[in-house]
Amino acid sequence: MEGARRLFLAQGFDAASMNAIAQDAGVSKGTLYVYFESKEELFEAIVEEQCAEQAQQIFAFETNEDIQVVLGRVGRELVRFLCRPGGVPALRTVIAIADRMPELGAKFYLAGPARGIASLKAYFEDQVNAGVLKPHDCEIAAAQFIQSCLSLTFWPMLYNFAGPPTEERIQRVVEMAVHTFLATHKALRGTTSEQGQP
Repeated sequence: MEGARRLFLAQGFDAASMNAIAQDAGVSKGTLYVYFESKEELFEAIVEEQCAEQAQQIFAFETNEDIQVVLGRVGRELVRFLCRPGGVPALRTVIAIADRMPELGAKFYLAGPARGIASLKAYFEDQVNAGVLKPHDCEIAAAQFIQSCLSLTFWPMLYNFAGPPTEERIQRVVEMAVHTFLATHKALRGTTSEQGQP
């Protein structure tokens, strides 16, 4: 899978052959087909692994931690993950074949972006129930927060308008996204430690 990932990123999905992938991995083509029935299945496995890695690293929440700290960490880690070396070319490869293989595009969306939104939505719902956040549409708020973090960091990279954002840029963009979210949705009572006080 590591060899296939390198070739897909370097050559694109169509140009990377199973022969070349087998050679890179140091196995026979027949051995490769024991594990994966097709190039599409191999590419799908790589995409799912990447999405699972993202979910495990980023969208794991400590519910008793201050929400401002949590959102800052999530935003920064998400931007760093997507802007890492190889991250943008991998997404471009998925987008490039999504018209021809819509089921793969759908699987990528469900395993990656949709999963991240769902995890953040669940966290927001917990914070609403705890009185930290005002009741709101947590799914829309989750999607908007993620997009705010990516707006001036990841998206310019995707279109080759800019290179990887600096750490200072990441900090600034995410800080503004957190500030905007909390200004809109944070309950007047503030933190969970203030609950029960008059």
